[in-house]
Amino acid sequence: MIDAVIFDWGGTLSEFVDAELVDAWRLAAHHLDPAREDEITARLVQIEAHFWATTSSHQRSATLADLMAAAAKELGLDVAEALLEEAALRHLDAWTPHIRHDPEAAETLVELRGQGLRIGMLSNTHWPRTFHEHFLERDGLVELIDARLYTSEMPFQKPHPSAFLAAARALGVEAEHAIFVGDRPWDDISGAHSAGMRTVLRPNPVAPDIAGINPDARISRLIELVDLVHAWS
Repeated sequence: MIDAVIFDWGGTLSEFVDAELVDAWRLAAHHLDPAREDEITARLVQIEAHFWATTSSHQRSATLADLMAAAAKELGLDVAEALLEEAALRHLDAWTPHIRHDPEAAETLVELRGQGLRIGMLSNTHWPRTFHEHFLERDGLVELIDARLYTSEMPFQKPHPSAFLAAARALGVEAEHAIFVGDRPWDDISGAHSAGMRTVLRPNPVAPDIAGINPDARISRLIELVDLVHAWS
């Protein structure tokens, strides 16, 4: 029996872009030192990439404050103050105009809810809840997702099984009665399997297949989930 469908965010419910927040780092870099804008931007992107690489090591979550502290230590600059001052001056849409949800996201969520399913979202992120909620509200998705979990508020990130089990608990379902939909074989598919969930992969070219990690199904479009989940139910 299937009681819930839990989604990844970036690359699954939202369209994947390779450098989602580079524009925010560039704003901070320009604020700090316009003459070194390119250099500081590149360093900040590199520092953020180091945080993402921990999904294959200790898997402990991090917050934006953690990242800012690391950046300040490495660069000797108050990156947090610069980023916050720019945030106060600019709307989030101006920061990241390229963040878009999949055009089929709302329709897919409505159809799944129509089947009586609980809907969840579990995102690996160091950004605060308010950042993501802004975009979900903007695109009319927030009311369609019963539980939205962000690893910036959790001890561990995907693929640690505790993150997936927390998502199931938030929805009030058993993990074995949940489906997880994601775009990354390691973070999403292996982690959800380790928690006892059924898995669906939406392939992402920047996250190629990994030998030995096999989803229960693959989709190329979100709307394909409606018939797939109905058949499994």
